[in-house]
Amino acid sequence: MFNGRLFVSLAFVAFVAALVGVFAGRLIFERQRHNETELHALLHSQLSLNTVQETAIETVESRFAVRRTALDLEMRAANARLAAAIEAEHGYGPQVTLAVDHVHVVMGEMQKDTLRHIFAMRAVLTPEQAAKFDRSVVKALVPEGK
Repeated sequence: MFNGRLFVSLAFVAFVAALVGVFAGRLIFERQRHNETELHALLHSQLSLNTVQETAIETVESRFAVRRTALDLEMRAANARLAAAIEAEHGYGPQVTLAVDHVHVVMGEMQKDTLRHIFAMRAVLTPEQAAKFDRSVVKALVPEGK
């Protein structure tokens, strides 16, 4: 009887941990994408880019789209490994620890690549455009009132 209750408790904890991991990953990635969308809207509608700038930014965006797709696939694989580890260990054991660490590495790479992408777009801008862009980046990272 005790072993059954222990198993159910551990299964519940593992399930909750998996849900928290998925929620955190979605929250982080969806927020990044929302912020990037705002930045792209700013670039294309408020900064009066010239033709050369438009072409350069399109190139930067195309390169990043390929990288993002690869990282999205890597994140799905990392989450699948985490789910498998949780299913295998039914607790916070060494496999789960390694899988969580790998998820964090992939999330970190996505954030770093997003920043590289932002700086590559910024490099195309005039000083006046860059100042507006910078304010938008800061606002996206630290919204007022939050």
